[in-house]
Amino acid sequence: MPDIRDYQTRLGNPALGRADAAIDQGLRSYMLKVYNLMALGVALTGLIAYAFAEAAVSDAGGLTSFGTAIYASPLRWVILFAPLAVVLFLSFGIERMSAFTAQLAFWVYAALVGASLSSIFLVYTNASIVQTFAVTAASFAALSLYGYTTKRDLSAFGSFLIMGLFGLIIASLVNLFLQSSALDFAVSVIGVLLFAGLTAWDTQKIKEMYFEADGFEVANKKAIMGALSLYLDFINLFLFLLRFLGNRE
Repeated sequence: MPDIRDYQTRLGNPALGRADAAIDQGLRSYMLKVYNLMALGVALTGLIAYAFAEAAVSDAGGLTSFGTAIYASPLRWVILFAPLAVVLFLSFGIERMSAFTAQLAFWVYAALVGASLSSIFLVYTNASIVQTFAVTAASFAALSLYGYTTKRDLSAFGSFLIMGLFGLIIASLVNLFLQSSALDFAVSVIGVLLFAGLTAWDTQKIKEMYFEADGFEVANKKAIMGALSLYLDFINLFLFLLRFLGNRE
């Protein structure tokens, strides 16, 4: 809550008030760019996933030659692991690459994720996918808004969420062998809660990364990495919610 002395200081120093207004405007523009990049990435992923799924299934209901290639041949492993290679390249090489290259890598990553997720259209009904997407979008917007507006420092939860994420990955790998429905349900619940928390935390962290004096290249690369973080939160939240809300074909 702003102290009355803050307003008195601004009244006595108009230049300070103008500086604050400029920072607020710059922050809004920066966050808008982050959200636009993230939203376009999600849209590209959705379009690629749907296009791949449509091309993979014939009118008779079987797999086309394209579908056989991407779902039932060694190529499926390339499609599965290619997004991981690109996101590692982007995450660890961001300081050495230009903003243009970083943004191009982001689009490539979003497209590859779309290709790897296309199989959900073969598993779940289109109606349930659309419904789950709408629920995810509404939940994400509320959580991100909370992270942006709250005065509470969420950094204390950050390490807890990251540790929980590693635990989630390990539990998911273990369940590949156990095939336990109880563990699968627990992983799904924890996944939803973790990525809900990460959405709020990442939003606050992205906001705090903003610095008015950043140059064009640095500001753009910060926006791209921020968009990548929120994109990953959105996609994973969607996938875990789909386990609950999705109706199988």
